[in-house]
Formats: sequence, C-alpha cells, structure tokens
Amino acid sequence: MENLIANFAEFKELKNIDKSTMIGVLEDVFRHHLQKTYETDENFDVIINPEKGDLEIWRNRVVVEDGEVENPNQQISLSEARQLDATYEVGEEVSDQIDMASFGRRAVLSLRQNLASRILDLEKASLFEKYSEKVGEIINGEVYQVWKKEILVLDEEGNELVLPKSEQIPSDRFRKDDHIKAIVSKVEMRNNTPVIILSRTAPEFLQKLFENEVPEIYDGLITIKKIVRIPGERAKVAVESYDDRVDPVGACVGMKGSRISTIVKELRNENIDVVNWTANTQLLIQRALNPAKITSITLNEAKKTASVYLKASEVSLAIGKNGLNIKLATMLSGYDIDVYREADENDVDLEEFTDEIERWIIDSFKRVGFDTAKSVLECSIAELARRTDLEEETIEEVMRILRAEFE
Repeated sequence: MENLIANFAEFKELKNIDKSTMIGVLEDVFRHHLQKTYETDENFDVIINPEKGDLEIWRNRVVVEDGEVENPNQQISLSEARQLDATYEVGEEVSDQIDMASFGRRAVLSLRQNLASRILDLEKASLFEKYSEKVGEIINGEVYQVWKKEILVLDEEGNELVLPKSEQIPSDRFRKDDHIKAIVSKVEMRNNTPVIILSRTAPEFLQKLFENEVPEIYDGLITIKKIVRIPGERAKVAVESYDDRVDPVGACVGMKGSRISTIVKELRNENIDVVNWTANTQLLIQRALNPAKITSITLNEAKKTASVYLKASEVSLAIGKNGLNIKLATMLSGYDIDVYREADENDVDLEEFTDEIERWIIDSFKRVGFDTAKSVLECSIAELARRTDLEEETIEEVMRILRAEFE
C-alpha cells in the first residue's frame, strides 16, 4: 500500500500533465475500482492532495434502525453508527474513511498498473500535442546520446527529441552534453509513442535564425520571401522591405556583418547571400547570380528556362564553386539557368567539334560553363578535371584538338 501512495507522490513531478488533469485521472481510476467493488461509487468522496501525495476515500451511509440494513454499502445500523459517534440518529448521514488496505493486495496491484498506464498515455498525448504546436519553432536542447543514424536530444524538461543524420548539417559534429539548436520539423506517433523530429537543414531553420537576429524581420518590417539552401555549403535568402527607409539586405547583414555572422557560425560557416526580392524574373536572376556581372538574359517563359550571357571572366563567378551559385540561383528563381560567354569572333563554339569530340564530353564541359574552345584552353587541366569530373587524359586530348584549331 505504501508503494501505491509513493507513486501518487511521484505524479506531482510529471512534466507534461497539469494538476487538474492528473487529479481527474486519479479520481477516475479509484471510482472505477469502487464501482467494481461496491457496484456504485455515488456515495463515495475521493479526496486527493497531489502536493503531498495524499489520497483519502470516504463512504457516506444513511443511519437506519438496527435490523433494517438492506444495503450495507449505503446504510449503517444505528448501533454501529453510535460506535463512531454516540450522537447519531436515524436518518442522518455517516461518513467513514475506507482503509485502502482493505482492497487487498491484488486489487492494489491492479490499481497501480491501471494508474501507471493511464498516466503514461496522458503524458504521451500531452507531449504530442505540445510539440505539434511547436512545429516550425527553434528549440534549445542538450545532446544525450550520439548514434550513427541519429542523435538523441533532451529538451529543458527532459523530453526526448530526435535529430536524424539526414537533418544534420554535413559538418555537424556533436558529442554528449553539447548544447544544440534546431527546429521542430515534425511530430509522429510510432507504436503509440510520440516521436519529435528535429532539423538543422530545413530552410525554416535558417528563417527562424534570421527572425531571432534581425528585429526588423521579427517586427514585420522586413519579410523573407524565399530561402534556398545547400546545408553547410551555401544559401540564398531573398528579402523585401515594406518601409522604403529600411534597407532589407543591410538590416539582415548588420553593421560589419554582425548579425549574419552569428547565423553563419551556427550553420557551420554556411555562406549566406542576402538579395533584394523582386517580381521581375530577369532582375531576380541577375541578383541571384551575384557577384557575376551579367550582360544580358533571355527568358523562355513557357519552358521556364533562362539563357544568361556574360563576359568570359564572369562565367566562373556565375557558376560558383562546385556549381553552387548557379544551382541556388536556379532554385531561387524557379528557372533553369544556362550561362553563355559573349560571342568572340576569334573563338569557336564547342558544338563545332562534335566530329572529333564525343557528345557526352562536350556536354560535361558545357554543364559547368565551358562552351567555347578558348574557355577550355584558358583553364588548367587540374581545374577542368575538378569541375567536370573528366579524366585528365581525356582533357589533354580535348585540348590538343582545340589548340589545333588556332594553329
């Protein structure tokens, strides 16, 4: 019996259940047992003090003449009532406390199991509801366990959250007890247990970081129109201001980069380009391909493609390291972007060499911005191999064919 009372005392420490709900569950469990034992619970008072872990059950019975007791659960004889208090008279109500030990060991064990099960279900439902409302919000937690495919994180109340490997920035390296910041991505029920999944790669995580660092975004003066990311590598954030006096890009970057540097650090040095949003697709593409200086853009609205022409020296800037700049510009604008060098009368398009160079090789060069003979010849073999993934022997043969064109 003491173990059962000790259990009640523990319930006041529950994280996700409010006091009134807990009292309701305790009372419901005991009333259910009273109905089974006495066929009714209507004449019982169940009094619970969750602060102390106390629980009392009082039975109310009507005093009747000796020999007239028909239902000993609801009636008590006059002589028995006067053993409790000599002043009782017929018709009065007697309240006496039920000793829970009288339920028997088996009944107490059943009560304990039923109570534990109900409380566990309530905690699960409460946790699911609580975090369902937090989807899209940043939480701070502590790394509790690091596994190969995921990390177990504890929030401030000790609830277990999961950060899968797929939702971690590639350069993330966490150890036990590290503090971690992530966004609540989704909440699922698995085998009747809530699973809270975190993310550090979602665009929404970057958006929330900006909201935390840039008061103008939090206050609604600046709106983030779109975010595209290659987590841990590079991101582009398009912003718009509703106040002409507020420079959205400058506000997001901060004085000497003070605001954005905090975000970059949190994202493991992910490069972040902040650009002014515009509904003008050509202008948006131009801004998205920054720092490259574009000469002209031709759009195909039907096919959602854009042909961008630049000087030879600007092509590599438009494409960016490992093609990240043009890839993110494509994601931001929603247009497939192809870059071309401006025509040079002394240069020759790679398409002219299809008789001597295989099509797939030419496509490999064009895919990373090398679409003329001179653009290939002006680059080193090592750089071409890195950017195209072609064998150096293949590149050497291509360069030999191209050089012959100018000899």
